[in-house]
Amino acid sequence: MMRDFVHESRPGRVVFGVGARDRLAEEVERLGLRRLLVVCTPPQADLAAALTKPLGERVAGLHPHAEMHVPVAAAAVAVDRAREIGADGCLAVGGGSAVGLAKAVAKETGLPIVAVPTTYAGSEMTPVWGLTDATGKTTGRDPRVLPALVVYDPGLTVTLPAALSLTSGVNALAHSAEALYAPDVSPVISLIAAESVRALVSALPRVVASPGDLEARADALYGAWLAGTALGATTMSLHHKLCHVLGGAFDLPHAEVHTAVLPHVLAVNLPAAPQALAALRQALDAEDPAAHLFALSRDLGAEMSLARLGLPETGVDTVVSRVLAAPYANPVPVTETTLRRLLTAATAGTPPLA
Repeated sequence: MMRDFVHESRPGRVVFGVGARDRLAEEVERLGLRRLLVVCTPPQADLAAALTKPLGERVAGLHPHAEMHVPVAAAAVAVDRAREIGADGCLAVGGGSAVGLAKAVAKETGLPIVAVPTTYAGSEMTPVWGLTDATGKTTGRDPRVLPALVVYDPGLTVTLPAALSLTSGVNALAHSAEALYAPDVSPVISLIAAESVRALVSALPRVVASPGDLEARADALYGAWLAGTALGATTMSLHHKLCHVLGGAFDLPHAEVHTAVLPHVLAVNLPAAPQALAALRQALDAEDPAAHLFALSRDLGAEMSLARLGLPETGVDTVVSRVLAAPYANPVPVTETTLRRLLTAATAGTPPLA
């Protein structure tokens, strides 16, 4: 095969390791930031305050109001808060909701982001932003929202419940799976994505079995970091489009939706993506990656039915119309028949159709 690709490396500093949280102050000082707005979800306010206490006066304000899917109204409040306190940077503590809110601030103000992830979302490694309003979820790319610094400490993920650890990890795995058949994937990203899948499927059963296993947590976070890197460097396809519509239109739980949908999309796409299929077969040590991921997620306790996750009976019609209204790259043509077949199985929580 004659290779033909473009690969662009993205700036940003990553600090990874157990206890990396203790290096946050020196890393922030290295960036020269002096007035940080710290953002997180309400339940993580105490954690954010404790983590940033060593920063002292460099913390100009704590804003514990991040929400899932980043509502436009919540983003506007955070932007106003950043301007009010004269922030010169935004520090996000948490998962995709916190990082997403920091990105909304950066998109409007240009402030650099420092991210301290506590889940396996992976969005901290991407220049992708997302905002939700009454019409659904809108996403885009902007180099200003790519964090300047990411501090990964596996110890911060130990308290993440086993069920959420599983779905957060499969959410990350979805980034890598779609990167493998992206139209702009490069050899470097293919290697990163395959290693991410291998690390995650090895770690997640151990995390679920023993949530306090720090080595398993480190392996999962390593896989999530690689998955975020793959996501940030490629164009996502049908899976991410579906999940954005499902989450934005019906306020369904983000990671859980990714987990329920991924096997069905892979069953549709992989027959038309032989290189991605081969990479996933090797990484998963399974002949049928779609069926394997469905069984693995289900057997580890994930909810695989979109209906039980909150999708209403009339939801399929809405999803189909919105997905078809915005064309995007995908290994196979996305038709109404394909979408209805896929969504029917995912709504019922039955195994993916061959």
